[in-house]
Amino acid sequence: MTLKRLKIYSWNLNGIRAAVRNGFLDWLQKEQPDILLMQEVRCADADLNPEWLEPFGYKSYWHSAAKKGYSGVGIYSKVAVAAENVIVGLGDPQFDSEGRFLGIVHENILIASAYFPNSQRDTLRLPYKLDYCNLVLEFLNRQRSLGREVVLGGDFNIAHTPLDLANPKQNEKNAGYLPEERDWMTRFIEAGYVDTFRLFEKGGGHYTWWSQRPGIRERNIGWRLDYHFITPGLVDRVVTARIFPSVLGSDHCPVSLELNLK
Repeated sequence: MTLKRLKIYSWNLNGIRAAVRNGFLDWLQKEQPDILLMQEVRCADADLNPEWLEPFGYKSYWHSAAKKGYSGVGIYSKVAVAAENVIVGLGDPQFDSEGRFLGIVHENILIASAYFPNSQRDTLRLPYKLDYCNLVLEFLNRQRSLGREVVLGGDFNIAHTPLDLANPKQNEKNAGYLPEERDWMTRFIEAGYVDTFRLFEKGGGHYTWWSQRPGIRERNIGWRLDYHFITPGLVDRVVTARIFPSVLGSDHCPVSLELNLK
């Protein structure tokens, strides 16, 4: 498939079964992204409904967790991808067993779906999360050393700045807004990865996740946890980067990135 523009979406589905019940496939058919990066699929590869594998002309790729009903990432793609250009995992069993990274290479661009761990209450998994964060950065830097550009989409489980969540003061000691997490994201950006949404929108009030407690989403008491980061070589090719808070079906909403292709 030859494209002049590449429309990429990323969405944490909070379980593909529930998302399908809530209209996910109808949304996919309507929006027709060229590539959809999915996180928290929460379904073993063997348990995926055959109807989900190649809907509406998509080819799909999956990386599930060893633990059933947990984590997992997937990609729907309308662009052709050779088998050797599918990257499953980061090469470290402690993270790959949780199904947290999946990528495809198209026109020398690595386009990857990542589901970053949650640090959890009392920061029980903070060391694990930071190890994952550092491994992702090392992996992407190696890809760049091969001459590839990078698009990393997914749920980072980090709100980077006070603009990225509704109540920063109240959450300074909570997972997703811990100093260690935010410091890592600062280092990630300093390493040359660009937050595409901030190319267009500098202000606050734009979120991608809301608690499922009644009234929270309606009042927009949210967090921006879902991103598309790119390497500097792609910045001039960015057309749009958007958030779609009105799209329901998960506690997260989709985010999009549109690129011009050479």
